[in-house]
Amino acid sequence: MAKVAFLGLGVMGYPMAGHLAAAGHEVTVYNRTAAKAEAWVAQHGGAAAATPRDAAQGAEFVMACVGNDDDLRSVCLGEVGALAGMGAGTVFVDHTTVSAAVTREMFAAANERQISFVDAPVSGGQAGAENGQLVIMCGGDQGAFDRAEPVMDAYAKLCKRLGESGSGQLTKMVNQICIAGLVQGLSEGLHFAEKAGLDGRAVVEVIGGGAAGSWQMVNRYETMLDDHFEHGFAVDWMRKDLGICLSTADENGAALPVTALVDQFYKEVQKIGGGRWDTSSLIKRLRALDG
Repeated sequence: MAKVAFLGLGVMGYPMAGHLAAAGHEVTVYNRTAAKAEAWVAQHGGAAAATPRDAAQGAEFVMACVGNDDDLRSVCLGEVGALAGMGAGTVFVDHTTVSAAVTREMFAAANERQISFVDAPVSGGQAGAENGQLVIMCGGDQGAFDRAEPVMDAYAKLCKRLGESGSGQLTKMVNQICIAGLVQGLSEGLHFAEKAGLDGRAVVEVIGGGAAGSWQMVNRYETMLDDHFEHGFAVDWMRKDLGICLSTADENGAALPVTALVDQFYKEVQKIGGGRWDTSSLIKRLRALDG
């Protein structure tokens, strides 16, 4: 068992840190809103710290799951940042979905202090975090990954290293690109079924076991048919992720025409008040077009 710090207790980080405590690790948590950290300690034990540096002091592993590039910098750098509290030979594991550029920046900053840095974005959503069934895509040195993997196993269904620093974030971009197209296709299919007068549930029962089947279909078709989107992975977060994908594509020359189009569809969902709706709310945009 290890001494671990966890930074960021949002819908993903809160249960992930809980799984670490349940696995027997000694966990200290930090959250920008201190009340959330206090609530976590009341539920899971462990300790809460006032700053990332305080949380990281004495920890063998520091895990982070925050919002974006700037949030990651704020918990890593500066006098109260985690890197200032970590000792040589320790490992920082970042579960935030951020750009590969900031990942490499943090990798270099950590390396100057003889701290290992593993980028480890996750897929599986809030349900995956709560059930300890996340897929974790990692980049960084092999030795650092080998040390961190047994700790990440507390909330992982699959944990794999894809290459050097930034490789995990690049793989997460591939994940989000694929999801964007899948959700739009599923939305159009279910919308078409509605307009054709078909029973959407019966349709999915037939096609779900064939080539059209997907995680999105299995886990989202019922709420999509019921017009219920107050759950899951928010449109605001997806647009942040797709923005990273499109920016990186500009740098590496990849053509992402469908991704760019779906990103604009999500922008339209935001305009009708759906920024916190699940990404499957693309079907609601199609229904809105009907008037």
